[in-house]
Amino acid sequence: MGEIQRGESLLFLTDEQIRQGIEAIYFAYRSLLSEPDRILETMEYGRAHHRAVHFINRAPGTTVTNLLEILGVTKQSLNRVLRTLIEDGLVESRIGKHDKRERNLFLTDKGRALESELSDPQRERMRRAYREAGPEAVSGFRKLLEAMMDTELQIKYASMRENKDT
Repeated sequence: MGEIQRGESLLFLTDEQIRQGIEAIYFAYRSLLSEPDRILETMEYGRAHHRAVHFINRAPGTTVTNLLEILGVTKQSLNRVLRTLIEDGLVESRIGKHDKRERNLFLTDKGRALESELSDPQRERMRRAYREAGPEAVSGFRKLLEAMMDTELQIKYASMRENKDT
């Protein structure tokens, strides 16, 4: 009964409660990115570089086309980011084995070291927050985030999770 009442009460949030939720997401996002932003600034890189490194690390061999879909940026913008990452020895671009038009992306050892330097503080922040919030909150948080995603991004996210779970 308590579970139903809690769930039902969430259906009647005020605009102010919704605004507070949006603000909490904004400030949490800023905090989550604060340490990586400091590191990226010293390298004259931006968040687009971080996102590219993250997703290439997540799926080694991913194609440029797939990365474009995940990041939702223009081809021109991604090419600028990839060019600097390749020139700086962080990413390697290989011609596809099955389709010679494809470019498969891999992090180099230097790229994996940067990914770890950028993401380790984020993973630790998430671990701390999850531990403090508890398992029910963790599950609810993921459900909330997934429910906020556009349908095509929900599908992409689920696909990425499936590929890593196997």
